Amino acid sequence: MNNYIVHETAIIDDGAEIGAESRIWHWVHVCGGAKIGKSVSLGQNVFVGNKVVIGDNCKIQNNVSVYDNVTLAEGVFCGPSMVFTNVHNPRSLINRKNEYRDTYVGRGVTLGANCTIVCGVNIGEFAFVGAGAVVTTNVKPFALMVGVPAKLVGWMSEYGEQLDLPLEGYAECTCAHTGTTYRLVDGSIFQGLK
Repeated sequence: MNNYIVHETAIIDDGAEIGAESRIWHWVHVCGGAKIGKSVSLGQNVFVGNKVVIGDNCKIQNNVSVYDNVTLAEGVFCGPSMVFTNVHNPRSLINRKNEYRDTYVGRGVTLGANCTIVCGVNIGEFAFVGAGAVVTTNVKPFALMVGVPAKLVGWMSEYGEQLDLPLEGYAECTCAHTGTTYRLVDGSIFQGLK
């Protein structure tokens, strides 16, 4: 007996590892090599490949395909119809399955609706990728990325609010919701104590 919920239309291939209290909704397909953590929600029409790791408490909205070589750390949010790639320069007439690039999405990251994450990038913890953005390079922790290609336009708190900090230099601010202090030093965010 499973300790997670699976809709009758979903397909779970033999060998897939799925954590307790996860919810797998309509027309989802999970391949046999996938490793899915606890309390994960897979929305309607989600595909999860064989060489995929999904951490605890991730939420993957409708119409998202998580292809091989993608790793999602704990608490990642994938907005509706966002896209992962696994080959950098695909061609239908050339088999490049041996050229898949690893993509790592850090703890607490938000990936907005219809954004694209080009394979081979690392996205730092609690970064926020805006809807429709196309990420082609590594993303710093707490970064707010928007546009095509995605560019750094600000910083986000762990709580999910934009921080009042410049893009570069040295500065500090406090999250109004949590009281946590954030420090910007040489283009990187450091989270302080409450």
